[in-house]
Amino acid sequence: MQDKENKKSIQDKLATLKYNCSEKSHLEVNQKKCLKCKEKTCTIICPAGVYSVDEVSGETIVQYENCLECGACRIACPYGTIKWEYPESGSGVVFKHS
Repeated sequence: MQDKENKKSIQDKLATLKYNCSEKSHLEVNQKKCLKCKEKTCTIICPAGVYSVDEVSGETIVQYENCLECGACRIACPYGTIKWEYPESGSGVVFKHS
């Protein structure tokens, strides 16, 4: 059983998580600064794929509902444009063993 669990893709593992979504995002990006960013590190570093870029406007799209609350985006952003807070009490990701 454990070998089968270890062979699952990250997408398969993420699909097993549950979320208690808040009405309000705990992630906020400074779109003005994001538009100047060429690296778009947040879209690469986030294991849950929370960040993407609108191909037409160039704006950063934030799907906070999928956030694993790891904080990697805030740390990796070279311009410090991501304001990251924990979701309001009772909201956010619910891990399997918590």
